[in-house]
Amino acid sequence: GIVLIPPDYPLYMCCHRALVQLLKDYSDKVQVFSIDECFMEAPGIRTKEESIRLAHRIREHVRQELGFTVSIGISTNKLLAKMGSELKKPDAVSTLFPPEVEPKMWPLPVEDLYGVGRAAAAKLQRYEIHTIGDLAGTDVRLLSYLFKSYSRNHGQMLWEYAHGVEHSDIMTSGPPAKNIGNSCTVHFDVEDRKTAHAVLLSLAETVGMRLRLANLCGRVIGVSIRKSGDLVTYSHQVKIQSSIDCTDAIYEYCRRLFDAAWKGESIRGLGGWVNDLSSSGYIQLSALEKDWDEKKKVDRTVDAIRAKCGPFSIVRGNFVQSGLAPLAGGTGGDAGFPVMTSIL
Repeated sequence: GIVLIPPDYPLYMCCHRALVQLLKDYSDKVQVFSIDECFMEAPGIRTKEESIRLAHRIREHVRQELGFTVSIGISTNKLLAKMGSELKKPDAVSTLFPPEVEPKMWPLPVEDLYGVGRAAAAKLQRYEIHTIGDLAGTDVRLLSYLFKSYSRNHGQMLWEYAHGVEHSDIMTSGPPAKNIGNSCTVHFDVEDRKTAHAVLLSLAETVGMRLRLANLCGRVIGVSIRKSGDLVTYSHQVKIQSSIDCTDAIYEYCRRLFDAAWKGESIRGLGGWVNDLSSSGYIQLSALEKDWDEKKKVDRTVDAIRAKCGPFSIVRGNFVQSGLAPLAGGTGGDAGFPVMTSIL
């Protein structure tokens, strides 16, 4: 039979923090990318051979001191270092320098390229773009057209990534948040308000938790709706009188916005966000807004339990056996859980 072992989130976080601290013994430029990924700029390294020796030294140091294994990718930018780390697992060191992109990266399936999700891969494959090399050889104007609904430069970015081009710096601390939001792709077509509202509630749970962890609140609430089929996304937002960080308040506004914006078509993805942020220490209460004080107390209690026991240690009963994630879109890392991001 199948043996199910529950995750030990506190232990995972302990290992994460220990790894980051160990890496800081080698460099003061360490960027946490997710709970199990970091970028590190190696100072004073001039040759490929030196970088390989340092990587093996770090790998052995982690195994001996922390008791687990790591796979390390080496290159001149973060994209290729990340892609390189996927070439050999577990407990390995791999290089992916620009001259190695064609022989090592181009034969890989296009969905292996960072930034190409399931929907993007399916769209590319419809145009006979099956490998990263195929993507690299595609006219960038076609890619810009295919991905114009994603963002203005998404097609250009994928073409550059396929060529190993990426210029971002190591970020030792994140920029001040301009907004906090999450989105998710649902694994089936959502065709009724009840299910859509449940997904919005799971997003509000995540967004609210992230706001409170960062001691932030916001006055602009928004939702996005991604249609099935053509995957076109549209959005709706509203500015309210008082800044909020309460999960139920965020959900109520998201639900209202969705009901006003939804055109009745099948949905494959939903998003929710809060912006116009300010410190939660300066929340201005308005008599025109609902009194969320009691629910905020519940939020604080739930946050404390999740911080101690893991994000899924306490969930709303309506998510049990629903097939929906109780916290959609990942968790934020302002106080405990590292940010999971799609931006290098």
